[in-house]
Amino acid sequence: MVKLIVFLGNPGKNYSNTRHNVGWMLADRMYPSTLWQQKFHAETASEGAFRLIKPQTYMNESGISVRACCDFFQIKAEEVVVVHDDLELPFGTVRIQKGGGLQGHNGLRSIKTHLGSDCFLRLRIGIGRPQRGDIATFVLTPFSKEEAPVLPLILGKAERLLTGDFSTLPVTDSLE
Repeated sequence: MVKLIVFLGNPGKNYSNTRHNVGWMLADRMYPSTLWQQKFHAETASEGAFRLIKPQTYMNESGISVRACCDFFQIKAEEVVVVHDDLELPFGTVRIQKGGGLQGHNGLRSIKTHLGSDCFLRLRIGIGRPQRGDIATFVLTPFSKEEAPVLPLILGKAERLLTGDFSTLPVTDSLE
């Protein structure tokens, strides 16, 4: 049973609309009127049976907040869902799965390191891979003018997967 939903992103206004912050975008869409509090170096909240967390460390240190929250509430790694951007999925594809590789995602790497396990669920939101150029620059730039209007549809798909049944994994949805 899921007890903690982790929405990954980077703090600061200059990151708010970037690809790396798509996890926070989903949190803001799903829980717009939730009262978030500062705890565990994160914004935290409770929503029904779930704890919600938006780490306020930078992406590479997300595991610090996740571990502190899990320790405090006695939550196991397999009771955690991490919502994050994913370069390996085409833009518009969302997938929920258990475990899997880190695909070079430093937020996931930090969480795995701090929890000592990679058996948490992942809600992967595809941002695509750049044709050329630096990946770090790509994930820290806003969505293009062609992508931005489609983003609400993608977040809607992600929301449906996150609120759905986790008994049959993986589950994938795309814009096609």
